[in-house]
Amino acid sequence: MDGFTLLADPTRRRILDRLRSGECDVAGLIELCEQPQPLVSKHLKVLRDSGLVDARAIGRRRIYHLTEKRPDDVLAWLIPWLGQWQQSFDLLEAALDADTTAPQEGIDR
Repeated sequence: MDGFTLLADPTRRRILDRLRSGECDVAGLIELCEQPQPLVSKHLKVLRDSGLVDARAIGRRRIYHLTEKRPDDVLAWLIPWLGQWQQSFDLLEAALDADTTAPQEGIDR
């Protein structure tokens, strides 16, 4: 499954966002997603099959965590946009800085 299809589902994005802050067991992910266990397990299987998420067993519990794998197809598409957005933010910052340093007519400082 390509990265765009993988990330298109809001439940999978929610799981990935949660796992960015650390490991979580299935019960915690079920509570987070507010969906039944079989549905959350299906999303976890998709994420495991993609290689973005892995699990370790502690007794009967499965603890999920992110792997080092990245959705490279999504990153390849996104990186040029980040450069363009950064340039726009830099221009905005310069305009705001110029506006705050210029004396304002009718305002005593």
